[in-house]
Amino acid sequence: MSVRKLAAEAAGTALLVIFAVGAATLSFGFKLTGASTSAGVVTTALAFGLVLLALAYALGPVSGCHVNPAVTVGFLLAKRISLRDAVGYWIAQFAGGIAGAIVLWGIFESSTQYTESVGLGTDGYDAHSMIHVGVAGAFLAEVILTFLFVFVVLQVTRQVESAAVAGLAIGLTLAVVHIFGIPLTGTSVNPARSLGPALVVRGDALNQVWLFIVAPCVGAAIAAYASRFLVSDTAPVDVAVDMRDTVAAPAAAATTT
Repeated sequence: MSVRKLAAEAAGTALLVIFAVGAATLSFGFKLTGASTSAGVVTTALAFGLVLLALAYALGPVSGCHVNPAVTVGFLLAKRISLRDAVGYWIAQFAGGIAGAIVLWGIFESSTQYTESVGLGTDGYDAHSMIHVGVAGAFLAEVILTFLFVFVVLQVTRQVESAAVAGLAIGLTLAVVHIFGIPLTGTSVNPARSLGPALVVRGDALNQVWLFIVAPCVGAAIAAYASRFLVSDTAPVDVAVDMRDTVAAPAAAATTT
């Protein structure tokens, strides 16, 4: 396993937490979007989608830009990454998520307006859900949300021909997933994104974080088997190769004009 790949996964996950979870905290913790819940949902959803879109093109050629343990579960069960590499990715992703949460907390904690009630964009159910979704509903929601996201990731990175739109499709899917999921659970679909802030905030967020680790992995597993079933006759292509082609294509075009 290349150190560069692990560093890319750790850095990418940290950046996702800093910018996207940071946007969620500003919208719902500091309430910079005012009384408009819809504005906060859209702002946060776009932050997650756009940050991942940028990271996909920046880090895709290096590591495939999983930056999400659930995505790595999907690739492992779809037989597109080895168990050894998957374990390395998981360690890097969780480390990055925790580091990103600590950095984000350090930024916000320096504000005189930051209090414990502001939180750190953590996920939750029951009283910590906008519409008070219970544990069973939250679990089901996270499974379905993650299934859609990981299924799209697996499908659009399977063919080299789809490389030019892979990052866009992945980013937009994550945004859509958040638009629907934020009122339900805050939206995890990424165990590293959930664990980092929960460790910093502790309390109920840490007590409930198990759901946002287990449910996304279940959803990713279902997505992996669905992907293998639907395209069993298609030879898989590693995502890092796809994203490398994506980046190389515009560069090649530029040299010919």
